[in-house]
Amino acid sequence: MVGVSGVTGGTAAGKGRRVRNGASGFSLGSASTGAAAAAQAAAPAQAVGLLALQEAGPVAERDSRARKRGEALLQSLSELQLGLLGGRLDPARLRAMAALVPGEEAADPALAAAISAIRLRARVELARHGLEAASSSD
Repeated sequence: MVGVSGVTGGTAAGKGRRVRNGASGFSLGSASTGAAAAAQAAAPAQAVGLLALQEAGPVAERDSRARKRGEALLQSLSELQLGLLGGRLDPARLRAMAALVPGEEAADPALAAAISAIRLRARVELARHGLEAASSSD
């Protein structure tokens, strides 16, 4: 392990480099010009930040709606299974499941894949019992 033994003063970057006396390459300019430039430079960053905040809300809401629809479809599939095991098929339950199949896609790719698999299983069950789900993108 290498340790730091101390701090030294500044040195020139290279031996061939000349240092100018007097004027430097950096200037602050007037205070009003500097403030206007700072405001213009900050505006795009703030606009992007606000846009990101606006986009975060709808994405989270869309994922939440998709998750709730997926959970409702799973519950409906479970109820259908229990009904079939009990020897009774409820057409109203099938129609309710068919209404849940179409809907907005989730923004999260993993959630979208899970919801797509649930929707596919629901459509298979609906087809087995002679019903069609409304148009969907799966």
